[in-house]
Amino acid sequence: MALTAKQVKELREKTGAGMMDCKKALVECDGDIQKAIVFLREKGLASAGKKSDRVAAEGAVGSYVSEDGKVGAIVEINCETDFVAKNDDFQSFVKEIAEFIAENNPKDVEELLASEKDGKSVQDLLKEKIAVIGENIVIRRFAREEAENGMIGTYIHMGGKIGAIVSIDGDSAKEEFKEFVKDISMQIAAAAPRYLTRDDVSKEEIEKESEVYANQAKNEGKPDKVIERIVEGKISKMYKEICLVEQVFVKNGDYTVTSLAKEIGAKTGTDVKINDFTRYQMGEGLEKREENFAEEIKKQLQ
Repeated sequence: MALTAKQVKELREKTGAGMMDCKKALVECDGDIQKAIVFLREKGLASAGKKSDRVAAEGAVGSYVSEDGKVGAIVEINCETDFVAKNDDFQSFVKEIAEFIAENNPKDVEELLASEKDGKSVQDLLKEKIAVIGENIVIRRFAREEAENGMIGTYIHMGGKIGAIVSIDGDSAKEEFKEFVKDISMQIAAAAPRYLTRDDVSKEEIEKESEVYANQAKNEGKPDKVIERIVEGKISKMYKEICLVEQVFVKNGDYTVTSLAKEIGAKTGTDVKINDFTRYQMGEGLEKREENFAEEIKKQLQ
C-alpha cells in the first residue's frame, strides 16, 4: 500500500520510533496507526523511542585491545542513572561495542550504528538493550588506535569514569616496554593531557593564553620590559601541563614522559615513540538531568 509522509510523521510523534521502523510497522499493519503502535511496542521499538528525549549523562567508558596488542578501541556509552551504569549487562555491552569498533573500524558513530553485528544492526541491538534495561542509552563517541610497530595500551579508572588509550612504537616483546605502555596509559588518565606535543597546540590558543598572561602581569604592575619574559615562562609551564610528552611522569617526578621514553628505548634497544592518544572522562560536557525526588516518585506511582 502507498504510505503518506503524514502517516509516518504521526506514528513517529506517537511512539518516538525511527522513521524506517515506522514505515515498516505501517506496511505490516496496512496503514493502521493503532495497530502499528502495538506492533512497535511488541518489537520493543516504541518503548525505546519514548526514552530518547531523556538526558543520558551517566554511563561508562570501556576499552578493548586485540590479543596481539596491535589494535584497540575506547568508547563512551551513556545511560540515565549511575545504577544502570554499574549494571553487569550494561558494562558487558560497553565492552562488546569497544571490541566491535576495534575489529570493524567504523569511521564515526553513524556508521557504527548502521553496521551489522550478530545478524542485526548495532542500532537495533541498542534499541533492544534500551527495552531490556529501561533507560535511554546513547553511544556517544569512540576512538580506535593501531600500533603496527609497537602496541596499544588502555586504562579504565573507577569502573569506567575515565578511560585512556594510547599507541606507542617500540619492542613489544620486551617487558620494560610493556610496562612503559601501561604506565603511559595511566599517566593519560591521571594527568589529563590535552595534546601530544606543543606542535599540536593551535596558534589561536597560544595567542589567547599569552594575552591573558600579559594582562595579568600588567595588572600586577610588572614593567613592560619583563612582561614578555613572564609570558614566555608561563606558556612554557602551560606546555608542561597540557602536552603529554612534556609532562612530569606521575610515578616518578625525576622523569618527564619524554626522558622516560628515551630510557626505555635505550634499555630495549629500540626507539620508543608515542604516536597518539585519546582520553575520555565520562559525561564531560553533558547536562545531567536534575529532578525533584518526590516528583519522580509521584510520576512512577501515577
